[in-house]
Amino acid sequence: MTQSTAPREPRWTPSAEQQALWPSISGNTINGMGETEVRRPTPIYWHAPESTPHGPLQLWFYTQVTPRVQLAREERMRANAEPVDVVADVRVDRSAEEWTARVKAAALAAGADAVGITAVQPQWVFEGHSVSKRWAIILCVAHDWNALQTAPDDEAAAEVILQYARGVRTAKKLANVIRADGHDAVPHGGPMAYPMLLLPAAIAAGLGELGKHGSLIHPVLGSNLRLAMVLTDIPLIPDAPIDFGADDFCRLCKSCADACPPEAIQHEKKMVRGVERWYVDFDKCLPFFNEHQGCAICLASCPWNRHQPPPEHRGFASATSEQQSCARDTAPRFGRQESLLPVPARERD
Repeated sequence: MTQSTAPREPRWTPSAEQQALWPSISGNTINGMGETEVRRPTPIYWHAPESTPHGPLQLWFYTQVTPRVQLAREERMRANAEPVDVVADVRVDRSAEEWTARVKAAALAAGADAVGITAVQPQWVFEGHSVSKRWAIILCVAHDWNALQTAPDDEAAAEVILQYARGVRTAKKLANVIRADGHDAVPHGGPMAYPMLLLPAAIAAGLGELGKHGSLIHPVLGSNLRLAMVLTDIPLIPDAPIDFGADDFCRLCKSCADACPPEAIQHEKKMVRGVERWYVDFDKCLPFFNEHQGCAICLASCPWNRHQPPPEHRGFASATSEQQSCARDTAPRFGRQESLLPVPARERD
C-alpha cells in the first residue's frame, strides 16, 4: 500500500493581517539557533519596538486586547510606575552570610514564592545593554493555577500579566529593603526583557531546570510561575544549579509539544548561541501568542504543574536537597495523561 506524500496541513495558521507584518529575517536566526559560539543575546521581542525587526508585531500584539486583559495591563502599568526608595545615607555593613539570609527572608516577606542568588554572567546581558551590578537575586512568583489552566483564554492571559505586576512589586519591595541599608539595588520584572535574560540566571540560582517548553521548572512550583530580579553589589553567597530530574523527564514527555497548536515545541534540543538546550521555535510560537493575547498552553499541559502546593506552603529560598529529593519522588510519571495526578477543576505571561 502506497503512503501519501502530500504535506500535512498545519494545526494552526496565523492570520493574513499578522503575516503581512512579519519581517524577512527569522526570529530563530536572531536568537542564534544553530550557532556554536557563545555570545550575548540580541534584542528581539519585549524590547523597544523600534529597535527590533519584530517591533511591528509587538505593536500589533498590543492592539489584541479584551476588557479583562486591558484591566490587567493597567495594573501592571501601575506597578511599573511605582517608585523605589532613594538609597539611605547611612550605610549598613554585613557579612555575606548575614546579607544572604536577610535578602532571602525579605524576598519571601515581600511576596516571592521562591528566591535564589547568582553572579551576573556577561552572556546573559542583551546587546546594547549593560549590567554593572555583580549579583542577581532571582524571584519566582506563582500564577493562580485555576486561572492559568484556562489558557489560551483571556483569563489566563490576564493572570500572567497580573503576576508580572506582582513580580515587579516584589522586586521593588526587596530593592527598598537593601536601599534602606544604604546600598543600591535595581529591581526588574517582565515582560520587558532588558537588560538581561532571567531564565538562565534562575537556573544558575538553583531555582530549577529548563523545560522542553522553554520555561523554568521549579521542583515544587513546577513551571507555574513568572520571574523577576533585583541587581545589587552587596556581599552575597550564590546558590548552585540543581538537578532533580526535570531534564530527563522532558526528554520522554510529549505533553507540551502535543498540546502546542502551532507545533512550536521541539522534541530534540537545539544548539543556541553555543549551548545545547531546549528551544521553542520563535517563528511558530509568536504568531499564536500574538493572536491570543498570550498563550501558556504549554504550561497548562505540563505534568509538573499537576500537584501544585497550596499558597501557605509556598515561600522558600533555593531548593534544598530535601526538596530536590521530594521532587524526584513525586515527579509525574511517564505515560498517559490519565495516569497522572488529577488536576483540580479549572486550574490554570
